[in-house]
Amino acid sequence: MAGMTITLHQPPVRDLLDRLFDAAARDAEVPVGPYAGGSFEASSAGERADALESVYMPISARGGELLYSLVRATRPQTVVEFGTSYGISTLYLAAAVRDNGAGRVYSTELSATKIAHARANLAAAGLDAWVDIVAGDARETLRDVPGPIGLVLLDGWKDLYLTVLCLLEPRLAPGALVIGDDIEMAATAQYLAYVRDPANGYVSTAFPVEDGMEISCRAANQDTLSV
Repeated sequence: MAGMTITLHQPPVRDLLDRLFDAAARDAEVPVGPYAGGSFEASSAGERADALESVYMPISARGGELLYSLVRATRPQTVVEFGTSYGISTLYLAAAVRDNGAGRVYSTELSATKIAHARANLAAAGLDAWVDIVAGDARETLRDVPGPIGLVLLDGWKDLYLTVLCLLEPRLAPGALVIGDDIEMAATAQYLAYVRDPANGYVSTAFPVEDGMEISCRAANQDTLSV
């Protein structure tokens, strides 16, 4: 039955993910930099992307399976991903959209090198028809993504999580899920404070996958929140 298909477990996708995770396991051996700004913190988003263009920085395998399950369960028509990298997380999102039989993934990435690899990986998995990868700064490229947005994955630069969320917030569907990856990193602190404050309209909880994930449900409509 087509409705019972689990693309995630089929050889084209499963084999590719295994190869990509094997390659990503060597991230620590990849030379980085130099940062144009002199340090990671002082560099712009584009300068960071250039310095780290050979580093996968993937979602964890358990985190990817969680993403797949959330997309299958909630059946969003529009999925937004901040930070494509080599497309590992995008593969999980696209597989879920494909298996749902409806929906589209909009992903954004600054590095031209990573965009080329991600597109090639999606094509190799047979999932490219369900994804648009938009080149450029998410603060600009995500302005044009159509709503309502049912699920957001934040997995780009951590200090931009809150900025990107606020940009997308007016287009979030009621009950939309927002997933922030790597929440154990200090740079996510401002974002976490925001989604964990009930006044901002979310019900939020941390999920114990590698480096932590915050799963936040948009539980209040924009027009019902106090200002």
